[in-house]
Formats: sequence, structure tokens, C-alpha cells
Amino acid sequence: MELPGGVDGLVDTSDLYEAGMTSFGSVQLMLALEEAFDIEFPERMLNRRLFSSIASITAALEELQAEKVGA
Repeated sequence: MELPGGVDGLVDTSDLYEAGMTSFGSVQLMLALEEAFDIEFPERMLNRRLFSSIASITAALEELQAEKVGA
């Protein structure tokens, strides 16, 4: 996924939507992450806030990976 403004100036807490990510882009990102990490985002996590920054995405992935290991 590419952002119109590029990614060079982004930090973990940058707002990805302000950087140009769209709702469609967030769905594409979610599907790519589910495939790459062999996880599924539960309905409780499917919100704009989760995909608003690299930091929030990372936290969600860490939580899902921990649940997967503990299962």
C-alpha cells in the first residue's frame, strides 16, 4: 500500500489517515496483515482508530499473536 505523501516523514504515532490512507486502503492493509501473520482481526478491533497509526497496528498485532500462542 502506498500513501500519497510517501512514508519518509512518518513515525510510529503519525496519523496514517492524515498521510492519505483511505478506508479502502485500511481494508487492504488489514487483509495483507491477516495473511502475512496468519491471524484474523476480531470484530472488536475493526475500527478506524486501530489502523490510524503504525503504533496502534503494532499493538494489535502483538495482542493477537499473544492470543494465538496462548490458545
